[in-house]
Amino acid sequence: MKVLIIGGDAAGMSAASKVKRNNPDLDVTVLEKTLDVSYSACGMPYNISDPARDIDDLVVRQADVFREKQGINLLTGHCVESIDPSSRTVAGMSLQGKAFQFPYDKLLMATGGSPMVPDLEGFDLPGVMALKSLDDGRKIKAYITAPTVRKVVIIGMGYIALEMCEALRSRSIDVEMVKPGPVFLPWMEAELSDTVKKEVASHRVAMHPGHRVEKIEASGSALNVICSDLTLQGDMVLVAVGIEPNSELAGRAGLELGVDNAIAVDRRLRTSDENIYAAGDCADAYHVVTGKKTWIPLALRANRAGWAAADNICGKAVELPGVAGTAVFKVFDLEVARTGLTVDAAKKSGFDPEKVVIKTRSRAHAHPGASVIHVQMVGDKKTGRLLGVQMVGKEGVAHRINAPAVALHNQMTVAAYGQADLAYAPPFGPTWDPTLTAANQLLKRI
Repeated sequence: MKVLIIGGDAAGMSAASKVKRNNPDLDVTVLEKTLDVSYSACGMPYNISDPARDIDDLVVRQADVFREKQGINLLTGHCVESIDPSSRTVAGMSLQGKAFQFPYDKLLMATGGSPMVPDLEGFDLPGVMALKSLDDGRKIKAYITAPTVRKVVIIGMGYIALEMCEALRSRSIDVEMVKPGPVFLPWMEAELSDTVKKEVASHRVAMHPGHRVEKIEASGSALNVICSDLTLQGDMVLVAVGIEPNSELAGRAGLELGVDNAIAVDRRLRTSDENIYAAGDCADAYHVVTGKKTWIPLALRANRAGWAAADNICGKAVELPGVAGTAVFKVFDLEVARTGLTVDAAKKSGFDPEKVVIKTRSRAHAHPGASVIHVQMVGDKKTGRLLGVQMVGKEGVAHRINAPAVALHNQMTVAAYGQADLAYAPPFGPTWDPTLTAANQLLKRI
C-alpha cells in the first residue's frame, strides 16, 4: 500500500512516523512545499524575542532523521497543485521547477493553515510580514535585527499579535496595535479582558481598536498604516489578524468542506472520499461540549489527529472524541487561558448559560508572593453542565485550566466539578482552588 502525505509539519510528520511504527514495510511518501519539517511553530515569538538564539533551534527533528532512521520518503520543496481522486494521483511542481506526479492508495492531507492577509493596497510591500511558517520567523527575526527598525505596527490583537507584541518590546522595539473591531478581546469576559489590556498598556504599547485599515503606503524607509481616521507609522508592519485553513486543494478535488471552509472529516479523520484523510489546521473537528463541528487550529489536536489518521490508514479503527478549545498564552507577566464555550457561543449552541466572575488569590492566605487570579466560569441552567472557563493571572493559570478541560471532556456538571479532589498546598493555591470557588459560586446561580 502506498501512503502519501501532503504537508510535513505537526500532523503530517506525526502521521508518517506512526504509519511506519505500525507497519515498517509500508511505502510512505511526504510532500512538503517548504524546506522545513517538524518544527515548533508555537515557539517562534519566544525565539524571536532572544537575538542570541538560532531560530533553527525550533526544529524538533531534522528531515534526514525521518529519511534515514524511519525510512520515510520525505521530499521537501514539493508543492502539490492538484489531486485526482479518480486516478488516485497528485501532481505539482518542485522548487526547482520540475513537474511531479505521485500515486497513492491512501492520502492524508495535512496542509495546515495560512495567515489571513487582507487583499488591500500595500500589503505586499517589503517590510509587511506575517508569522506562520518557520521561514516567516527567519525573515522577521532577520528584519528586526537592523538598527533602523525601531517601531512596528501590528494589525490584529489576537494570540499571535499579543505574543509578538511582547517579543518586540523585549527587544526595545516600540509597538502600536490596530484592529477594526471595537473590543480588545471580544471572546473574553470584560473584566478579564480589561486586566490583559492594562498589562499590555503598562509596557508602553499603544492600542487602537475600532479602526479599519484601508491601505499601507511606503513613506521613504517607513510604512504608513492608513485608516479612515488614523495613520500609524512604523519601520515594519506585522499582519496578525488570524489564520485560515489551507483547504483550496481539497475543494478543487471535490472534497466536502465544513466549518470556516476547513476540510470536513469524521471522527476517524476520513474526508468525503474514502481514500483521503485530513488532519491538523486544515481540517475541522467535533466540539466535546456541543457535539457539533468546529474549527479550532491548535497544536495538540494536529499531532493527535496525525496519529489517529495513521492508525485508521493502517486498518486500526480509532475515533477522536473532539476538542474543547483549550488554549493558553503569555502576555508579558500574565498567563491567559480558556477552555470550552463563551456565554455567547453557549447561547448559539442552544444552552441556557449562566456565568460567574470571581477574583481570588494564587496562593494560600498569608503565603508570600501571592497574586490575583480572575476566573470566569459558565454553566447551563437547564442541565447544570459545566460549559466553559476563562482565567487570567500572573501565576497558577496555565496548568490550572487543564482541570476544567478534563471536566468538559467528561461532560461534568458544575456541582460534580465542585466536588473534585484537587491538590492543595499554600505555595500553589488556596485551600479552595480558584476553579472550585468559581464552581461553588456558579452553583448558587444555576
